[in-house]
Amino acid sequence: MQIRSDFDSGNIQVLDAGNPQQVRLAIRKDFASEHFQWFHFLAEGLTPGQRHGFSLVNAPQSSYKNAWSGYQAVASYDGEDWFRVPTTYDEAGLHFELTAEQTQARFAYFEPYSRARHAALLVRALALPQVALAACGSSLQGRELPLLHVRGTASAPRRIWLIAQQHPGEHMAEWFMEGLIERLERDDAELRTLLAQADLYLVPNMNPDGAFLGNLRTNAAGQDLNRAWQAPSAERSPEVLFVQRQMAAIGVDGFLDIHGDEEIPHVFTAGCEGNPGFTARLDTLEREFRQRLVACGEFQVEHGYPRDEPGQANLALACNWVGETYDCLAFTLEMPFKDHDDSPQPRTGWNGARSGRLAHAVVTVLAALAGRLR
Repeated sequence: MQIRSDFDSGNIQVLDAGNPQQVRLAIRKDFASEHFQWFHFLAEGLTPGQRHGFSLVNAPQSSYKNAWSGYQAVASYDGEDWFRVPTTYDEAGLHFELTAEQTQARFAYFEPYSRARHAALLVRALALPQVALAACGSSLQGRELPLLHVRGTASAPRRIWLIAQQHPGEHMAEWFMEGLIERLERDDAELRTLLAQADLYLVPNMNPDGAFLGNLRTNAAGQDLNRAWQAPSAERSPEVLFVQRQMAAIGVDGFLDIHGDEEIPHVFTAGCEGNPGFTARLDTLEREFRQRLVACGEFQVEHGYPRDEPGQANLALACNWVGETYDCLAFTLEMPFKDHDDSPQPRTGWNGARSGRLAHAVVTVLAALAGRLR
C-alpha cells in the first residue's frame, strides 16, 4: 500500500503502512502554526474485498480533540462521491476502516473543495450577466483572491457581503458559495426580489494558501485570519487587508462570514450581541434572520456558541468587526463537520451538497430582509 498527500489540500504523515489492516498515520501541523486537525490522503494498492484500517495516532493532541467524539471520516473512490466510513475514537487515536471496492480511495476530514473546482466556479459565476470581477487581491503565496460583484437593479442598493473559508480546513464554506452561484444561475422570483434591493459582494475563498497547503486554521504565515480583523497587515494577513479596503470603498449593509464548526453537530449562527454598538434595531434583524432561516430547513437556534455579554465581543473576529464598523447585520454562519443531528443523513453526514442547499435558503432569507437592513 502507498499513502500519498502530495496534492491540493493533502495532509498526512505516514508512520507505518506495513499492515494494511492497521495503517498508522499522523496529521501534519498547519504550515507555520501549531494547529492541526484537517487530513486528506490517497491510499493506493488497496485489495478489493479486504478490510483496510487507518489510525490517526495524534488525533488526541489535535486542536479540537473533543470534536472526534461522534465524528465519522469521509472516503471517496473517485473524488466526487464522498461517503462516511465506520470510525471510532479513543486515547490511542482516531480509527476508521473501509472494505475496499476499488484499488484506491481518498480519505478526508470533510469533502474537499479543490482549487480546480474553485477556478471552474469563478468561470461559472463570471459567465452570468449580472456578475463581474470587482477587484482581485493576492494571498501571501501569490494566489488570486477575487471579489465578485453581483449587480442588482436598485438605484441605491443595499450592499451585502458574503465571505467564505477564512479557516482553510472548513471546506463546507466554499461548497456554500457554490450553492449561492447555483441560485444566481436559477434567476428565480426570490432572487430577483433580492437583487431589486441589494448588490452582493462575494469572496468565495478567503484563504487559498491555507486550503492548498492542507491547513486547518491558518494562512501561509500561520495567521488565523478570523482573529486578524482589528489589525490586519500586509506581512501576515493581506487577505483580510484587501477585503477591508474594498469594504471601505464600497460600503457594507449586511455581512455573512461562512464557516464550519468541528464540535457542534448542528447548523447555527453567531451574531454581534456583544458589540459595544449593538442596538435594538440589530437585535430585531438578527432574530428575524434566524426565524426565517429556521423555516427554510436545516437550521436551528437551540445549539451554538454561548452569547457574548454586552460590550465583551472579540472585535478581532470578522463578524464583530464588520458589524461594529458598519453598524450592520453581521453573522458568522456555522455548518458541522459531522452530521446535522436535527436531520441526520448517515451515508454522507453534513456534506457539500447540503452546504449548497443552505446557501439557497440564505438567499430566500436575504430577499425578505434586504429592504430593512437600513
